[in-house]
Amino acid sequence: MSEFKVVPRFSQDRGHADHDWLKTFHTFSFAMYQDFNHEKYGSLRVINEDRVAARTGFGTHSHREFEIFSYVVEGELEHKDSMGNIEVLKRGDVQLTSAGTGISHSEKAHGNNPVHFLQIWSLPSVSRLQPKYFTRHFSDEEKRDTWVRVVANVNAEGVQKDLREGSKQGEGPAPVQSPLTMYATLLNPGKRVSQGMKGLKGYVHVVMRSGYNEGPADGATIRVSGQTLREGDGAYLQVPLDSDVVVENVGDRVAEVILFDIE
Repeated sequence: MSEFKVVPRFSQDRGHADHDWLKTFHTFSFAMYQDFNHEKYGSLRVINEDRVAARTGFGTHSHREFEIFSYVVEGELEHKDSMGNIEVLKRGDVQLTSAGTGISHSEKAHGNNPVHFLQIWSLPSVSRLQPKYFTRHFSDEEKRDTWVRVVANVNAEGVQKDLREGSKQGEGPAPVQSPLTMYATLLNPGKRVSQGMKGLKGYVHVVMRSGYNEGPADGATIRVSGQTLREGDGAYLQVPLDSDVVVENVGDRVAEVILFDIE
């Protein structure tokens, strides 16, 4: 039986860029940041932790053959695309665009405040799909001290692949055309959560909720299989078959944690 292995990806080692209007960290190679040791992990290709200044953002640009999802941490994110979708996303919202044969979109901070969100890309299992758009909402209360499945494979149990917008509890995760599942939790100090894994790979990320920080991570603190991680830190997980990932909050404040199960 293989050993459960945790390989940390510390916050200060991520790619980083400060464009004034955009402050961003890159877990994997992206734009001007290229690191052959961190290109992708299974079908997971991008985790960017972005902070966009008020009334600025990413102008209209195009994508194809990627699954692109945004996880809003704080503020409001305005999305517009070539499919005619116009939406303002708030904390707790997950927006997923299956780019397929090609879409164009823009994403900007809405209103007078900056927006903090995770921009995540994955590689689809099937090419040349028709572009589609989905949104889901997951409240803080739903995520309190438990894992909530916020994105899952389009064919997974409980996924409503034809439901475009889901804003009520129980409507399930956003459907992705990739062999992965994304979970989220808000974990209180002293609490622990366990998640059974289907894949042999995983990735865990601690959201940088306490503020922008270019240096070594601080803030909320978790432990995964003996490895301590703080806000902005992540870790590659090598998971034995049918194993559980256990995350424990060993700090003094709530930790917002994202977990990917990669098949």
